[in-house]
Amino acid sequence: MDKLAALNDFIWNYIMVALMLGSALWFTFRLRFVQFSMFPEMLRLMKNSAASGRKPARNVSSFEALMLSLASRVGVGNLAGVTLAITAGGPGAVFWMWVMALLNAATAFVEATLAQLYKTRENGLFTGGPAYYIYRGLKNRYMAVAVVFLTVVTFSYTFCSVQSNTIAISADKAFGIDPYVSALLVGGLMVAVVFGGVKRIVKITGILVPVMAVAYILMAVYVVAANIERLPEVLRLVVDDAFGIRQIAGGSVAAAFMQGAKRGLFSNEAGMGAAPNAAATADVAHPVNQGLLQALGVFIDTILICSCTAFIILLSASGAPEGLTGIEMTQYALSGSTGLWAYQFVAVIVFFFGFSTCISNTYYGESNVRFFSDNPAVLFVFRIVAVLLVMAGAVVPLDFIWTLADFFLIFIVIINLVSLLGLGRHVFALLNDYREQKRNGIPEPVFRKKDIPPLNVPDVECW
Repeated sequence: MDKLAALNDFIWNYIMVALMLGSALWFTFRLRFVQFSMFPEMLRLMKNSAASGRKPARNVSSFEALMLSLASRVGVGNLAGVTLAITAGGPGAVFWMWVMALLNAATAFVEATLAQLYKTRENGLFTGGPAYYIYRGLKNRYMAVAVVFLTVVTFSYTFCSVQSNTIAISADKAFGIDPYVSALLVGGLMVAVVFGGVKRIVKITGILVPVMAVAYILMAVYVVAANIERLPEVLRLVVDDAFGIRQIAGGSVAAAFMQGAKRGLFSNEAGMGAAPNAAATADVAHPVNQGLLQALGVFIDTILICSCTAFIILLSASGAPEGLTGIEMTQYALSGSTGLWAYQFVAVIVFFFGFSTCISNTYYGESNVRFFSDNPAVLFVFRIVAVLLVMAGAVVPLDFIWTLADFFLIFIVIINLVSLLGLGRHVFALLNDYREQKRNGIPEPVFRKKDIPPLNVPDVECW
């Protein structure tokens, strides 16, 4: 296990970060900085989708699809992972986390737009994701099959088990709840939600994610306000640790960059092929609509929520006992500004963030299983295994499983990025079409595949 973990660290530090950063830079320049130039349009789309009730009840709205993807992105990593990045890489890791999120939003835009372009309709609802655009767009069934297997094993089975493990640890520390009780609770709730299908999942995540995110953000705002006199000092520390001469001489800039970049990548998941499974479910007028909202999701996850944890740690974690890491450090830091009840507050946040990640990741696996079969018996077996593994994750050590998941994730990312680079020209054409309609005074652009001849093919079936 130690050798595999060391191999994972080497590949992620020196190969995957470079690969994903290079792709993000390419898409950023090729799309003419879409994540910045169209940021007001992202906010407008989110506002309109959240306020609109015009969609039939059986369809998934653009806002619901965004919340489904955020349910996966916003997990315990936002609380524990950021702390680990700062511990290992120093305060400068926060700066590089921000940079990676700003660039990687372009990658999120590309994969979400492709998921919309190549989505299919099953039982009246849309489904899609990397397996679909790889098979339909690149005509490569072998790569599509590999993505299906890796997504189910990595996201639906392994990552969900890790989430339940953190839930159980946090509940035990804060409330003294036995991990076996946590396992039964999470498992029971999983059964109630995931067996209700995608509509029940998006309804639950549409409530949990905004409520818990706002509660956590408000708590972070309180911590910043209570320590406002130290805020300039902390901001200078972040920038200095990212670029300072002393840090460069000591080699800590490289550590800060690696930890911050990895934290940004793992947190926002852009390029990892997870969020496109959610993006494909939305009923929108143009594929670019959901691409823009998924890019906004990267900002919400990393620039907003991960930054909340970073400021809580940097403002309140001084004097922490040795050996505190991850979620325990977050609880300690928050309690320094709010009192001991912060342990219970963080445990509740961890539960809802972790649970929402479990149900969204389970849906990701289900959408990939549907790539092969819509047979109810096959879906039933997949769901039962997912629930059992989530329950097992709450009570057993997961070091090896976590290491194995990181290894599998390498292959998902490589396959997905290859497909994004291969199909990127379609996204460029779609964005040009969207921008042209906006320039012509059309407030809500509509995509018709006949308007872009290269896309007027049977494989693009829903447009």
